[in-house]
Amino acid sequence: MTLFYDRFDSPIGPLTIAADGAGLRHVLFASNRHDAKGREQWQHAPDAVAEPRRQLLDYLHGRRRGFELALAPVGTEFQLQVWHALAEIPFGGTWSYRQLAQRIGRPTATRAVGAANGRNPLPIVLPCHRVIGNDGSLTGFGGGLPTKAALLRLEGALPDTAAAPSLFD
Repeated sequence: MTLFYDRFDSPIGPLTIAADGAGLRHVLFASNRHDAKGREQWQHAPDAVAEPRRQLLDYLHGRRRGFELALAPVGTEFQLQVWHALAEIPFGGTWSYRQLAQRIGRPTATRAVGAANGRNPLPIVLPCHRVIGNDGSLTGFGGGLPTKAALLRLEGALPDTAAAPSLFD
């Protein structure tokens, strides 16, 4: 199976996307906790992934709130269940790992849900950045916590403290 890819600059740093005839398979940051296997066999073909690139850039520039793409992530049945549930988290909203576990009918599987969330091959598109700690804290994200915070700020789920300094500073 040949995957077609492109690497491009974005407001959150370089992104690499890869797809085949079934759909988008990977969105990768400059450095990833879990890298995609078989990348040496991917074929650079920007035209083949032009639509996912356009939609990602539109989202990152605040011109899009969701995605209309064929997706083809590969994972275990449990991982796919978790990743499917990520798509249900609304733009500008957040769920805790506990809420995500409850959503898939596995309320005691919080750690397993966290592990599956961390293996999401389509971050941003399947919005794992919208999953936070039970106490509201930002926790692990493959693109790094600053990127997670930037994505949540873009969606209005996190105050933009840098753009609006406190009156009490």
